[in-house]
Amino acid sequence: MKKSIAITVAIAAAFSSCASKPSEIEAAYVSPALYESLSCDRLREEATAVSARAIAASGAQQKKADNDAVAVGVGLVIFWPALFFAKGDGASAAEVARLKGEMKAIEMASIKNNCGIRFEDPSAQPTKKKV
Repeated sequence: MKKSIAITVAIAAAFSSCASKPSEIEAAYVSPALYESLSCDRLREEATAVSARAIAASGAQQKKADNDAVAVGVGLVIFWPALFFAKGDGASAAEVARLKGEMKAIEMASIKNNCGIRFEDPSAQPTKKKV
């Protein structure tokens, strides 16, 4: 009985220490006021720069999540000390959250300034067109 409780706690701890996928990370709040005074051309430049950094940060976070998933899988099936290699979320997750927040703030400033800047939601499912 005690052994099964210990195993359950160990499994729960292992899964809680796994890094999140970028699509599961919520955007941090960034004030749109930082961008509202910018011209549409300057907002486009900021949108391009933030988008490029977000892609890089999301890639790093996805790699971290994949590595943690492998470590947990190996630890649960083959070698339990591998569970110690699951690192969980860290600075890269915080950066993804911040960049997502910046993207939202840029979109809000774009709406206010009628610039038409929109970021695609990579987690959104494409809609099928009727033929």
